[in-house]
Amino acid sequence: MARYTLVVGTRNWSSWSLRPFVALKATGAPCEIVDIRLRQTQHPNTREQILKHSPAGKVPVLKIEEHGTSLTVWDSLAICETLAERHPEAGLWPRDPAIRAIARSYACEMHSGFPDVRDQLSMEFARRKELPALRDDTKTQIARILEAWDGALATHKGEFLFGSLSVADCMYAPVVSRFLTYGVETSAPVKAYMARMMALPAMQEWLKAAQTEVDAGLL
Repeated sequence: MARYTLVVGTRNWSSWSLRPFVALKATGAPCEIVDIRLRQTQHPNTREQILKHSPAGKVPVLKIEEHGTSLTVWDSLAICETLAERHPEAGLWPRDPAIRAIARSYACEMHSGFPDVRDQLSMEFARRKELPALRDDTKTQIARILEAWDGALATHKGEFLFGSLSVADCMYAPVVSRFLTYGVETSAPVKAYMARMMALPAMQEWLKAAQTEVDAGLL
């Protein structure tokens, strides 16, 4: 059996780390989580810590040890794709090729887009904050996300965007938390979808770790 080690950043902030964490938990595979604190003045060697695990110098990082060999995978989407390939039983991509293509488009759109949402609604997983005055571009990007979610939920009529939990949901997991943190208004179906996402054991485990960070004085 493969041994997985997932290197993640500060739970309250690291949206990129959350995505493969949800995917990895969905596989049910045993794993070790290595936490690296980000943005802390008392940890000036954060990048050096990460470089011990990946030449990219960024989290997340997935390390796979199997049959005497070691493989390092970095980047959230690459890790999710790797887990989907290694664990087809987890159903992290829809079986239907056409639906799978759309689900991949959703995941990639999140991976490369929505810069203003990232900027104005930074992830504060264990906190609730006031919604800031939104720029027009931010409003447009929020509307696009909500339109995409509503459309997928209406089309596939499941608990998640494409029926069962997929990489698309994993990629949007941090956005779910952001919209809850800042009280973004949504439709009733999207509100129910976000509640189901937050109820996932992986999301609850992440929330517990993030709350521990905040309670310890995370700024």
